[in-house]
Amino acid sequence: MGTRAFLIPYLIALVLEGIPVFYIELAIGQCLRRGSIGVWTAVSPYLGLGCLTVSFLVSLYYNTVLSWVLWYLLNSFQDPLPWSSCPLDINRTGAFEAECQASSTVSYFWYRQTLNITADISDNGSIQWRLLACLAASWAVVYLCVIRGIETTGKAIYFTALFPYLVLTIFLIRGLTLPGAVRGLIYLFTPNVQTLRNPRVWLDAATQIFFSLSLAFGGHIAFASYNPPRNNCEKDAVTVALVNSLTSLYASIAVFSVLGFKAANDHGNLLRLLNAFDLPDQSISRDDYAAVLAHLNATQPESVARLPLEVCQLEDFLDKSASGTGLAFVVFTEAVLHMPGAPGWAVLFFGMLFTLGLSSMFGNLEGIITPLLDLGVLRRSVPKEVLTGLVCLLCFLSATCFALQSGSYWLQVFDSYAAPLNLIIFAFFEVVGIAYVYGMPRFSDDIACMTGRRPGLYWRVTWKVVSPLLLLTIFVAYIAVLAWTPLSYRAWDPQYVGPLGATGSHFGPALAFPWCHTWQDGCPKLQEGGAS
Repeated sequence: MGTRAFLIPYLIALVLEGIPVFYIELAIGQCLRRGSIGVWTAVSPYLGLGCLTVSFLVSLYYNTVLSWVLWYLLNSFQDPLPWSSCPLDINRTGAFEAECQASSTVSYFWYRQTLNITADISDNGSIQWRLLACLAASWAVVYLCVIRGIETTGKAIYFTALFPYLVLTIFLIRGLTLPGAVRGLIYLFTPNVQTLRNPRVWLDAATQIFFSLSLAFGGHIAFASYNPPRNNCEKDAVTVALVNSLTSLYASIAVFSVLGFKAANDHGNLLRLLNAFDLPDQSISRDDYAAVLAHLNATQPESVARLPLEVCQLEDFLDKSASGTGLAFVVFTEAVLHMPGAPGWAVLFFGMLFTLGLSSMFGNLEGIITPLLDLGVLRRSVPKEVLTGLVCLLCFLSATCFALQSGSYWLQVFDSYAAPLNLIIFAFFEVVGIAYVYGMPRFSDDIACMTGRRPGLYWRVTWKVVSPLLLLTIFVAYIAVLAWTPLSYRAWDPQYVGPLGATGSHFGPALAFPWCHTWQDGCPKLQEGGAS
């Protein structure tokens, strides 16, 4: 859809949905001084249990992504970088791996050397021990940071919060000096009015707010319970939400300046191919580039004329670059290869991602541990370090399925269906519970006691009318999308070698759709079949 079309609905959702719900969570946690289960007992204890469950599920796959980042970080201390060239085929002396030549060096390192991925979700494959070791290391780091709750988390957050700003600033300065950076920024800030007519853009923006601000996970309620009773939680809610959004925008500027360089670089490669082989202008698309280049390396130039060629535009690169894990592990790693001192930039980039991931995990773990303490699952004589260790161990053991060769597919399923709909439901009942069950007058009195003034008209209107209606609309729209859109995941087929570079596969849980499409290297292809 493009980030440029995403900013407008995102900002609207932030004002009408994100900040009001965020304020409720901070205020209720600070007032009642409990975790999600204790806070929502007056409304329904199941609401708190739901928040705890979602925090647990999200922690499983979120820390798996953190383990992938750790793997790339460790591999970044090499010169040249291991994804800079294709490895030799062990069965043919002097020849390169055919799978790598048919795709790209960064895609091969990601899909084959890192994930060693299977062709579809029905083939689980075996445990990838190096990824399992990285997963264990990631959970060990998280445990050490949250071992004593807010005491150790508060100290770790100074580094995990400030270090990414330093790295983003370095990348921004470097990115703005690269050719094509301006085109990337123009793309970012040029609204696409046509795309705004797509309801899915508005739905995605509204649901993204939950992950951007970590709403309905229970972590904010737990953290707010440690605030001083007279803390100005209204100021905290507005300030943190705005700083979070401005940071996202700041990161987008840094990322799109580098992506603009990457797009311009690939665009230049296409032009060089066109000129070298005397082909018509705009006859090779970005989708075909890797396959065409591999083909030209192995065959005669005359074969190029028989390839299916399309129009090439610089914007196409950017439209297909920023999506999913491919942005960090494929697109951005390839862009780093073209920068002088590539290993240093790779260390900075993946070091930044690791610290950002740690910061998010602090909130997820606090959203699990604090409610468990409220429930009294262990005797008070048992140290909190033991409960934290048991939670981290349980999460690690539960997440070992993501270290399988098919783990990336299962992670995509979790990411798409484990949290978004649940978070919408929980946020709706949080707002309705405060406005109509706990009572707006009572809640206003609590806020006045904490901050010295009652909530203004904006807060009362959004809590009682706007936010509930918006959340209900999002819920209905999300259900409609699930009902009418085939469920899918992205697949990698190592047996397919050709200019399309794509394969299809299926996922059909609750809704038994006969087919759906997936992507490899950005190229779509439909294929019948299913996964049990």
